[in-house]
Amino acid sequence: MMKFFKSALPVLLVSCGLFVQAQEKHSWKTASSAGYEYRYVSNDPLKARFYTLKNGLTVVLSQNNKEPNIVFRMAVRAGSNTDPASSTGLAHYLEHLLFKGTDRFGTLDYGKEKPLLDKITSLYETYRQTADETRRQAIYKEIDAVSGAASRYAIANEYDKLMKTIGSSSTNAYTSSEKTVYIEDLPSNAVDKFIAVQAERFRSPVFRMFHTELEAVYEEKNRGLDDDRSKMYETMMAALFPTHNYGRQTTIGTIEHLKNPSLVEIKAYYEKYYVPNNMAIIMAGDFDYDDLIRKIDEAFRYMEAKTFTPYAPVPEAAILRSTSIDISGPGAEALHVGYRGGAQNTYESMLLNLTSRILANGKAGLIDVNIAQQQKMMGAGASYYQKKDYSMFVLTGAPKEGQTLQQVKDLLLSQIDLLKRGDFDEGLIAATVANMKLSELQDFESNDTRADNLVEAFVMNKGQEWEKMLSGTDLMSKVTKQEIVAFANRFFADNYVAVFKHKGAHEDMTKISKPEITAVQTNANEVSPFAKRIADAPVKPISAKFLDYKRDLSFSKAGAAEIISVKNTENGLFRMTYHFNMGAHHNKLLPYAAEYLAFLGTDKYSSEEINRLFYNMACSYSVMVSKEKTSISIGGLQENFDQAVALLENLLSNCKVDEQALANLKGRNLKSRDNAKLKKDLIMAGLMDYAQYGADNPFNYVITNDEIRKLKAEDLVGLLHGLNQYEHIITYYGPNSAALFSKEIAGLHHLPRKFRDTPVVKKFTYSPLAAPKVYFANYDMVQTEIAWIRNIEAYNPEKAATITTFNNYFGDGMGSLVSQTIRESKALAYSTYAMVWTPDSREKQAYTIAYVGCQADKMNDAMTSMNELISDLPVSESGFALSKASVINRLETSRITNDGIIRAYFADKKLGYASDSRKAQYEAMQSLTLDDIRNFHKQKLSGKPYNYCVLGAEKNVNQDTLKKYGEVKQLTLEQIFGY
Repeated sequence: MMKFFKSALPVLLVSCGLFVQAQEKHSWKTASSAGYEYRYVSNDPLKARFYTLKNGLTVVLSQNNKEPNIVFRMAVRAGSNTDPASSTGLAHYLEHLLFKGTDRFGTLDYGKEKPLLDKITSLYETYRQTADETRRQAIYKEIDAVSGAASRYAIANEYDKLMKTIGSSSTNAYTSSEKTVYIEDLPSNAVDKFIAVQAERFRSPVFRMFHTELEAVYEEKNRGLDDDRSKMYETMMAALFPTHNYGRQTTIGTIEHLKNPSLVEIKAYYEKYYVPNNMAIIMAGDFDYDDLIRKIDEAFRYMEAKTFTPYAPVPEAAILRSTSIDISGPGAEALHVGYRGGAQNTYESMLLNLTSRILANGKAGLIDVNIAQQQKMMGAGASYYQKKDYSMFVLTGAPKEGQTLQQVKDLLLSQIDLLKRGDFDEGLIAATVANMKLSELQDFESNDTRADNLVEAFVMNKGQEWEKMLSGTDLMSKVTKQEIVAFANRFFADNYVAVFKHKGAHEDMTKISKPEITAVQTNANEVSPFAKRIADAPVKPISAKFLDYKRDLSFSKAGAAEIISVKNTENGLFRMTYHFNMGAHHNKLLPYAAEYLAFLGTDKYSSEEINRLFYNMACSYSVMVSKEKTSISIGGLQENFDQAVALLENLLSNCKVDEQALANLKGRNLKSRDNAKLKKDLIMAGLMDYAQYGADNPFNYVITNDEIRKLKAEDLVGLLHGLNQYEHIITYYGPNSAALFSKEIAGLHHLPRKFRDTPVVKKFTYSPLAAPKVYFANYDMVQTEIAWIRNIEAYNPEKAATITTFNNYFGDGMGSLVSQTIRESKALAYSTYAMVWTPDSREKQAYTIAYVGCQADKMNDAMTSMNELISDLPVSESGFALSKASVINRLETSRITNDGIIRAYFADKKLGYASDSRKAQYEAMQSLTLDDIRNFHKQKLSGKPYNYCVLGAEKNVNQDTLKKYGEVKQLTLEQIFGY
């Protein structure tokens, strides 16, 4: 038995008072209102109503009138599971195409467009059935020509523009194995417009601009080929599910099927699965139930139910022996150990969920205590993933220096053995359930989380088991230790799949070759009659509401420290933070001291015991060190505030030197640095900092490897003991009044009479740029990533409204000029954007940043296209008006609440605002003109030299091509990372 679980340790389990309602029985009830019958579950914190319309369409509504906004999900119970075996990736294709419009919008003249679209459909069928490559190229050339002709009648991204008109800022969608989900948010005053667009969208979609969108999917596939984690997951799924489509078919499909798409099959798939008895509209937010269900019913009444055969998998055979699979990739070594579990909402699924948290909960699980806390490997965890038909229980690990993947696997499986032997305290079960209930309270503050939970309920069984999902933690609370032990011995056997991901070259660097695509027209300035009617429809205005920091915040003092607080009137949770204006650029050792703290104990408790105490109180703390700031945060149940803060204060003041913990920490950091050099996103971040500042930059301002080896425990502990001596502000969001909190914290938080002077911060100098330069880093990857970066000027509040609108118009979002040109018209990338990035402080400069991720053979075209946009701004009065209206709408309908008010206050203060900066932006927006945007582009972007940051495989990137754009400097990883 581990010291962590000695019986003398006090157990401070949370009281049940907060969860009384949640612990009452959940059961289905039926009610009716305004002529509509609905079902609901008693004691549902979401107050969700489940309607089934006459045509079988499911509608789930969860009212939350806190803000004048609504989140929307259209969920379809169809994903990669239901893809035809001969056309994998089809559901994902369809997801992309459902943003292209119908015969009423997205088109200038559908009568003239349709024959061309029919011709494209026919050509793709011929192309698919043709094997001769020369003939295929000729057919594709014809597809390209006809697509160009059809594009003369298409209005690219008109759906996205409609959503901008309405005020949505979260237009998106995703496809997985069992579902396709379309995502929006909207201001609540635009619900009539919104429903009209969504009803039209699914009435009769037209799959226009197909071959350019297909290229975007190709690029998405290439991004997956560069992601080692995706390869690990797909490998594990294929082995766990050799019969089920979870393992046989990936969401994005095979390269072979991507090369041979069928619009005929896509249309047939839509007709089969996009039927009301297989779909659900889910909305959460500011609405009236009766009014909204009536509007939805009237708008979607045209849909007709159809019979269809859902995916019916053949049951998987039991896994009788374990399998090990080796794969390679350029990223760091890693391990997955996966077990196959049962169907959703079964007793086994509940036990697996609970078991995963007993093993790893971030604080007190067996893996947390025995592996993470003792730093026995780089990373370790246990996760549970539930799908409709089966689930996956996955152990994950990454080796430290000198450790093999086999040793990582043995360590992880040893924790399963502890579970089987019952070597854990039964109190861990109660603490786990309490923390899960706490998480539920926090999650349901968000409308997005509400909607996403209801999506899962619909996908699992059309919402019929929502009461089981709500009752899950109550059921867990009745589970005994003996039951967990018996279950572990029954479930965990020699029946797993182990995926060993080694560092090495890509095993399969196959990519989809660049086709010859002629840029299509986007008709960006055109508007269909349908879209105009939607845009012109009146709405009841929502008045903008801005913060008044003197009114919305409470200011007080505790000794030398300022206190800023906001009262939580919704529940019994608190969040408190100590904010120090001192970070890694003030003292390079601060990040290591913060990390070290997690492994230290005091004279009273070991580090493991401290973690268990926090977990039992349903409270948690964190220490975050950024470049210029350190934050010590703690949150949880207010009823345990005194005990939790006292424990944190005791840890900060009395943590003890632990030489073994420091030795482990040094080893892990050195290994982590090696691993960082294998991550392409970090390499690109370092390239960009190098381009902005030169060799001495914020990214590589770190201590050397030799300095890590020489770290002294007493120096790090001394930093922690003395941290409260430096100036800091205390913030609190919780149920207590400002006066009561000030009194409580004064008795708990140790403060000096006078703060010490804050160390001088390291300053960095922006590199002047007289001529364009190219910074290149070599990385083994399928794609090539290019970033443009140029410093503009110090933050200017008078430009804030202009910059926000410029970004919306120019390069931020699917409807922007950059996306329409590079993705929609020229099919050069899946991911692209361009914007002016505003700093977080008046002392820093704003800068232009643009990005394209594309195939290496598209690099030159992509760079040329982005440069053309940066040089010459396409002008569109309608596009500007739309962007301006979108920004104004967002400012009018956004609400900053809870401790978000505190964050807004700090952000504004750092930028030099004494009041809500949004108000100044809103006022400036009213008189903003297209000339302001044009002049800003001309003065700050056009005709200027840029730094190009290029990341790609050296063998694929033509260095002579790069030289066309400026002097090329190839950086080593040591130059980028500083070690």
